Amino acid sequence: MNKITQLFNIKYPIIQGGMIWNSGYKLASAVSNAGGLGLIGAGSMYPEVLREHIQKCQQATDKPFGVNVPMLYPNVEEIMQIIVDEGVKIVFTSAGNPKTWTSWLKERGVTVVHVVSSTKFALKAQEAGVDAVVAEGFEAGGHNGREETTTFTLIPMVKNQINIPLIAAGGIATGEGMHAAMVLGADGVQMGTRFALTKESSSHENFKKACLEAQEGDTYLTLKELAPVRLIRNKFFNEVQQAYAKGASIDELKELLGRARAKRGMFEGDLEEGELEIGQIVGLISEIPSVDEVMQQLITTYQSSVNRSFKI
Repeated sequence: MNKITQLFNIKYPIIQGGMIWNSGYKLASAVSNAGGLGLIGAGSMYPEVLREHIQKCQQATDKPFGVNVPMLYPNVEEIMQIIVDEGVKIVFTSAGNPKTWTSWLKERGVTVVHVVSSTKFALKAQEAGVDAVVAEGFEAGGHNGREETTTFTLIPMVKNQINIPLIAAGGIATGEGMHAAMVLGADGVQMGTRFALTKESSSHENFKKACLEAQEGDTYLTLKELAPVRLIRNKFFNEVQQAYAKGASIDELKELLGRARAKRGMFEGDLEEGELEIGQIVGLISEIPSVDEVMQQLITTYQSSVNRSFKI
């Protein structure tokens, strides 16, 4: 038992990232059933679709699971009410001020975790009363911090400043990476890319295949003026770079981005015009296993890494 397994009542301190277009009930329930904490990604779901996924997840697992809510979501009030009405007891919030919803959720018996990219925001989250923070380095896929602080720089800095449980995220996909993060002060880890590339992930097979082909250095952080996002280079990414080269304004970048780019790329499998959001660690991943296989591999390699470290 450690702080994270106690907080969530789970077997292993491993949390699946609540990724848009990847994290439906099938992925969340599989991770929870395997001893981790599965998260449904509300950011790509209309309110009633989220309700359906919560109910299906409750049927698929009797273990704890949570919902990840980007607070910039337009229907956030309705989303939060559905989460409470359906009896979900764990919420991870991101992309917004933790003060907005933390007290409201905690008053209703919900454990609240907030995702941060800096020590400053970790302290604000702690002050807002969250139960834990996820400190995410800029290696992570999807939407990201502007600071570009790497995970292994960020974790000890945040650890020095807060007294609530700390979860490391960004660039972690192996048991060895998990061990390293915990040596630096993390109480648990959150993994997005590793779980996005599993059989149970709801993303399109085209997207999964493109990720398997990605090598070291094939992902880039861009669109920092709007909301920083890490993408695989493709036709859309190249158009963004060309727009920057011509000195595009924020409005021109918004127009280029348009709507539903992430859905087109990750969910519909449009590898040319869609956003292909994935983390830097994708270069280390070469297969699409089941969640069970991922979890077994993580625990085995974590234990091996711990055992090796004592031989120095």
